Amino acid sequence: MALVLPLTLLVGLACLLLLASPHPYLAPLVIPGLAGLILLYRQPAWGLLILFAMVPLEGLVAGSPGITASKLLGAAMIAILVLQLLLKQLPPARLRSNLWPLLLGFIVCYLLSFACTDSLEWSLRDLRYLSVGLAIFLLTLAFSRDLDLMLLAKVVTLSVAASCVPTLLSDARQVDARAVGLLADPNYFALLLCIAFPLGLMLLLRAPRWTHRLLWLLPQGLLLAGLMRSGSRSGLLVLLLILALAAWHYRADIRRLLPRHFGWLILALAVAVPLAPALLPDSFVQRLEALTSLKAGARGHVDPSLSRRTAYLMVGAGIIQENPLLGSGPGTFPVHYGRTGYSPAFADLPVPEELLREAHNTYLGMLSEIGLPGGLLFIGLVVLSLRNFQYARRHWLSRGDPQRTALATHLGLACVALACFLAFLSIPSHKYLWAMFALSSWVRLQAREDKDDLPSEVRP
Repeated sequence: MALVLPLTLLVGLACLLLLASPHPYLAPLVIPGLAGLILLYRQPAWGLLILFAMVPLEGLVAGSPGITASKLLGAAMIAILVLQLLLKQLPPARLRSNLWPLLLGFIVCYLLSFACTDSLEWSLRDLRYLSVGLAIFLLTLAFSRDLDLMLLAKVVTLSVAASCVPTLLSDARQVDARAVGLLADPNYFALLLCIAFPLGLMLLLRAPRWTHRLLWLLPQGLLLAGLMRSGSRSGLLVLLLILALAAWHYRADIRRLLPRHFGWLILALAVAVPLAPALLPDSFVQRLEALTSLKAGARGHVDPSLSRRTAYLMVGAGIIQENPLLGSGPGTFPVHYGRTGYSPAFADLPVPEELLREAHNTYLGMLSEIGLPGGLLFIGLVVLSLRNFQYARRHWLSRGDPQRTALATHLGLACVALACFLAFLSIPSHKYLWAMFALSSWVRLQAREDKDDLPSEVRP
């Protein structure tokens, strides 16, 4: 009751401000917005699910200077987190993570590099992007106890699969005959597809009835079709790696089922292998054939993409040699690349977007921009996150808990996909990356708490 008067005054003030603004039609949305804010305050995990579901849609508003739905929701979630911490409604223990030592060291190296940057404008932009990733890490860490991980897998799988539909139905969502989904780049689209695929595979294998498995086959088919249409060679390699790791995890089940269904497998391979080249887009087949040029060295007239990546490595190595401790400054790799002769040689058009290109390798970007200490700490964050999922998988596998074993395994496979794509894309602030960092901490903490509850004589 004590909050009724302040809330009434707040609603009235917000309505008056909106009526006096250039957008008076937004005034009736104040009360529904306040109701949504109260609901988020009571169920912040729902806000996290919505944020994760909106990631495949971000390309539609990329570069928008105005207030977008994801920005508004993120700001509301941060305000809720701060308020709950101040009111002691959220125990500080919720923020526990074995990643903090590495993360704090990385932040210190980042700030030292920021203070000595070669380009303050580019570093400020990179700091703004990284702050979004850090906010996602804190939000996921704080509210992960209330998060249903199986529901999270469903949300991510369905949202990414839904983003494939416009590409498959129309050629409008393509760049150079390559599908981009609802984003602006086919490789970023392939990243989302490879993250969602192991989660969808878990839902397919863990479905209680065969009818449910048939339903989960549809999003898996959309993900595979979207990946083929994206023409991403790195995406195909990552997908094959994920399938190999999943097959190793389920090797006991495969040994049991393979003799019974061996004939069907041979028939499927006999049909799929001859048809595969015909079913793949011509542009994808040409890009795969271009990989054969690697044995003779990547040449610009054979595959400009491979040649550009070679140039990125050479520029990055030069930056590391010049300043190995602090690097050139956060986000400044494009500036240094633009000053070299590689920039105009490999540019499709003489525009800033083509001349000032990122490293297309997060590890290389971190080592060259932040310095070797900061870059190695970032790599340590990735490795330790993978170890967290491995620790949880081993514990729950020894406990005979198939559901939580599957969660740890397939979330770990999604993290493997991210770790691999970090070598092909510059995505140090990707929301799914920082969410995976936090989820790995929570999954490991769950396994450790479960282990501590065991009697000492039965602990693994």
